[in-house]
This record gives sequence, structure tokens and C-alpha cells, in this order.
Amino acid sequence: MLEHYTLHKDSKTQKWRLEREGSDRAKRTYETKKQALASLRNDVGPRGGSVRIRKVDNSIQEERTYPRSKDPASSPG
Repeated sequence: MLEHYTLHKDSKTQKWRLEREGSDRAKRTYETKKQALASLRNDVGPRGGSVRIRKVDNSIQEERTYPRSKDPASSPG
């Protein structure tokens, strides 16, 4: 079963946070979104996972699955 994560900008610290679904603790924080996106594959871990990437306004930008082979065939994209 895949772990589910969210990447979003923390309005207090202005850093990007990768959090596992259901947790308030950050698995990792980043100074910029660019750094976060470049590091997601490694930070999700070897078991893989799904990452919901949010924009600064907290709306969903996209969702990525790592590794790609674990992406469900029934999902669009």
C-alpha cells in the first residue's frame, strides 16, 4: 500500500513541507519549491508513495506517484 504525502508552503515559516497524510509533523522541509520537487523521489523513500503538490494558495497543482510503476492504471495522467 502506498503512503500518501502532501507538499505545501507553511505560511508561518515560509518553507515548503512534505508531510505524511494524517500527520502534523514534517517529514522534510525545504527552502524552495524547486528544491522540494527535485528531492521528492528520494524523500518519499524506497517503498514509494503518492505526493499531492499544492500551490502557494493551497490549491492542488498536481499529484505524483513514486516510483512511477506504482501509479494505478485507472488514474488519469
